[in-house]
Amino acid sequence: MLVFIYFILAAVVTVYSARKLSQFADIISEKTAMGGMLVGTVLLAGATSLPEVTTSFSAVIIGNPDIAIGNMLGSNLFNFFILASFDLYFRRKQLFHLGSGSHLHSATLGLILTLLVTLALLLRIDFIIFGIGIDALIIAAVYVFGMFIISKLPAPPVDENAIKADTSVIKKKESSVTAKGAIIGFIIAAIVIMGAGTVLSIMGDKIALVTGMGSSFVGSFLIAATTSLPEAVSVFIALRLKNVNLAIGSILGSNMFNMLILAISDIVYRGGSILAEVSGSHIFTSIGILIMSLVVMVALGRKQSESVLRYIMPSLIIFLGYFIVSYIIFVG
Repeated sequence: MLVFIYFILAAVVTVYSARKLSQFADIISEKTAMGGMLVGTVLLAGATSLPEVTTSFSAVIIGNPDIAIGNMLGSNLFNFFILASFDLYFRRKQLFHLGSGSHLHSATLGLILTLLVTLALLLRIDFIIFGIGIDALIIAAVYVFGMFIISKLPAPPVDENAIKADTSVIKKKESSVTAKGAIIGFIIAAIVIMGAGTVLSIMGDKIALVTGMGSSFVGSFLIAATTSLPEAVSVFIALRLKNVNLAIGSILGSNMFNMLILAISDIVYRGGSILAEVSGSHIFTSIGILIMSLVVMVALGRKQSESVLRYIMPSLIIFLGYFIVSYIIFVG
């Protein structure tokens, strides 16, 4: 029983810190030269992925790589679920139509990275260089190259509605904080999240032993959902602040960053290629992410929908798909 209490306490700390992260990130996007999309895709996405970093590294160190990989893939799956859930809730605002077209670049890179992970899980190539799997090295290289290309691409024209939604920010008391104060607060909240993520990993491993549930399921859904709470809170706060680009950028950027974390986990793992050693059930999660990535790209790239029912179809597919994949992994 004590292990569940510690797990819940760590989750609460994670959620509170994530809320502060989102608020500070919004202030940074307002009071510096960085826009909502850049802050969401790089700064906020990286910070809210810190629980995944500490959780995955801790899981590898304690000898449970399935929790590490399951946490990364499950977090991406849950991130899409978060985006779809909020889009369904705010369906009349049609969030995907308000975001910048530049998000398609991030979604495309995320799709490519997930495809590489899926191939690695299928092929099981246990070939290492300096103790690191060749598949992990390729994934990391593609991430760096892809981010470089994205930074050089010209931003497409933004819809006037998106501009209005991005600048009509609800003024709160945090808006009086200076840019320097927001950066300091952001760093402190990020450090707290890292500590909470470590606790989540250790408690998750013990929960897997106590309950008898497999590490793949615990990592892919219990821990993944918990470590993705920062993204959920960040997206909710960003949408309340009417910063649509920050919300979408946070999810897509986090998904890309998670793939990099997955690759870096191979450096910590000393038993060969980590993707060649973990359970084959992770393939189902990876394929689910691929499908959801394509659906999100369709939602971002299509024209304005006159019918609300027609508009929500992509998010409805993602919402239902999350539970289908969850069931498949649980049964497996």
